Amino acid sequence: MTILDTFKTTNYSKINNKGSLTFSAPSNIALVKYWGKKENQIPANPSLSFTLNNCKTVTTLQYEPKNDKNISFDLLFEGQPKESFRPKIQKYFERIQDLCPYILDYHFTIDTKNTFPHSSGIASSASGMAALSANIIALEKLVNPNETEDYYLQKASLLARLGSGSACRSIKGNIVVWGETESIENSSDLFGVEFPYEVNAIFENYQDTILLVDKGEKQVSSTVGHELMHNHPFAERRFQQAHENIAKLKEILKSGSLTEFIALVESEALTLHSMMMTSMPYFILMKPNTLEIINQIWKFRETTNIPVCFTLDAGANVHVLYPNNYKEEVQNFIADELAKYCQNNQFIHDEMGFGVESLS
Repeated sequence: MTILDTFKTTNYSKINNKGSLTFSAPSNIALVKYWGKKENQIPANPSLSFTLNNCKTVTTLQYEPKNDKNISFDLLFEGQPKESFRPKIQKYFERIQDLCPYILDYHFTIDTKNTFPHSSGIASSASGMAALSANIIALEKLVNPNETEDYYLQKASLLARLGSGSACRSIKGNIVVWGETESIENSSDLFGVEFPYEVNAIFENYQDTILLVDKGEKQVSSTVGHELMHNHPFAERRFQQAHENIAKLKEILKSGSLTEFIALVESEALTLHSMMMTSMPYFILMKPNTLEIINQIWKFRETTNIPVCFTLDAGANVHVLYPNNYKEEVQNFIADELAKYCQNNQFIHDEMGFGVESLS
């Protein structure tokens, strides 16, 4: 028996009446980046993220018993049919049906909405798939209430991973590691684990302001980007570097050295983009205003000694990271100096959060 087999639900009852569940799940921002994956959404390298608090997806799952054994669902976004989401959700259900055979007993109506602006350029796949997976596990608790809470949390993260890799880091914890790595006890490729070590008080309630530089569709999807790592000339060294950086970050989070934190986080962000620029085909996802913002952050940090830094996802938007005790100064700097580089002067203030929440 493999560890995956332990998450297959075999004994369960059927609910014979309609019901409804609602969960919210946050986005997250990786400090050590995951880029490249193997079969079945297994990461090619480990990653570590801060869970966010304000940028969330709220998903309601209505279930109605049926007699056939087919995947059946309707999909709504903000109350309106959203057929463009259907292929992704269909694939998700196909991936999880062996682990969660009870889903075939119901027709689902999935109604989802985001707390952040639609088409803002913020990836919603992590928060969306985490919220949906939390609902599926809540249904499992009803039909099979015999497992431990740790089991359900791990399985929720596992299911989220099968929908969108980084979604597994949005289930539980303010700092989450995904991917087996020597320096993190009980780390796993199958699900995210809450960072199990001491964290310096400077990182409590850490702030993340997301600067919306480009709200358009990305030039290359994350799925395509991950696939480009298969034959990348620098892939193996990059994968090794991620393991090394998580080990370093473990010590930094304990010591509270913001100088080392900034150097590692910014280097990771630029490394992610360098991998895209040196793949074949190659892409530049940063925009001119992305670089302007980075240079302004560097200038501000040098002149004020305020420990503010940036990180990037696979796109043009910039995440500005800073300790809570510098909140006023940094947010004034963002409003006065950085907002003009954002599309429609738009940015979103966020901060560390703790994962999914039941709203049922």
